[in-house]
Amino acid sequence: MPPATAAPDRRSSDVPPDEHARSPVDRVITVLSWWWVAAPFILVTPPIAHRLGFPVVRDQFGLVFALTAVISAVAAPVAGFTVALVARRRRARGRFVMMGVVTSVPLLFFWVFGVLLAE
Repeated sequence: MPPATAAPDRRSSDVPPDEHARSPVDRVITVLSWWWVAAPFILVTPPIAHRLGFPVVRDQFGLVFALTAVISAVAAPVAGFTVALVARRRRARGRFVMMGVVTSVPLLFFWVFGVLLAE
């Protein structure tokens, strides 16, 4: 029997039966997933700002937003896959592999048709 001063088990007493206790790894995986989801919104921010009457955002910072979106779309699946691999989270690994595939399709499309065939 545990001593009276021991902290209660969070999974059994503090968490309602419908919910499960989330570990820090689960939180990191969630944050990286949402970071990847935010990449398209980062990409379309300058045109939206231009349409709303702020042309300076698109003119001066459009390239910065585009590079940030591409880096976010590539870095989030890589970092998430690494975290899921180290933490041995099979479902999360599969999710990040799919994120990488979805990210690679437009990047390869742009690379093939925009760079290679443009010459």
